[in-house]
Amino acid sequence: MRYFLELAYRGTNYHGWQRQPNGLSVQEVLETALTTVLRQPIAIVGSGRTDTGVHAGQQFAHFEVETALPLQLLRSVNSLIPNDIAVYDCFPVRADDHARYTATFRYYQYHITRRKDPFRDGLAYVFTLPLAVDRMNEAASRLLYYTDFESFSKVKTDVRTFNCRIDFAYWEQKTNGDLVFHIRADRFLRGMVRAIVGTLLAVGQERLSVDEFEQIIQAKDRKRAGRAAPAEGLSLVEVGYPAEVFEHRQNPAVM
Repeated sequence: MRYFLELAYRGTNYHGWQRQPNGLSVQEVLETALTTVLRQPIAIVGSGRTDTGVHAGQQFAHFEVETALPLQLLRSVNSLIPNDIAVYDCFPVRADDHARYTATFRYYQYHITRRKDPFRDGLAYVFTLPLAVDRMNEAASRLLYYTDFESFSKVKTDVRTFNCRIDFAYWEQKTNGDLVFHIRADRFLRGMVRAIVGTLLAVGQERLSVDEFEQIIQAKDRKRAGRAAPAEGLSLVEVGYPAEVFEHRQNPAVM
């Protein structure tokens, strides 16, 4: 039987989502906890990879198990994992529902604080230089004209295509001056959002024009784009699926 997990995590202490040999990942922590609770080896597949230090307000993953799940699965798993990871729900899905491939969109936010803030340490990028937000939004709107974003992808990647369908991309300025970059697409390339944000900040500082930003997209060359913005400002906030995926979802068990 295949199950979906809904979870969230603060990525500060992890080397990203995906299990890897050189550091602790969110996937490894969850697999270890599930293996302990279910008393059998459990492998999970996430909706996508988040990089080292990147957070997730909503992430989904799936796993398969032949035996019945214990009634207090969520309570048991959450008692074993650190406080910077939380599992909110576990529900059965169809055999061909896939956390990654069935997803229809991913929605990220990048948070910038305009002054040092001890209550947002590790959750927002402190950037105090003047920014022309209107220019940044004009440049961000140009992203919607294109589908190939090789210029914003990490160079060493195993993807077969650099094409993504971006649904929206814009900056929101809060009343206190803080900024949030909103971007949603059917898929994202490795390092894509942070590279876009870093390049848009160059536009906001008037080191790049809006037209030059568009030329970077057209160039399909990562060397043309700006430096990636720091990981701590980035969060995966929503993953979308067809309604059928949630057909057998019930109220989450007590955590």
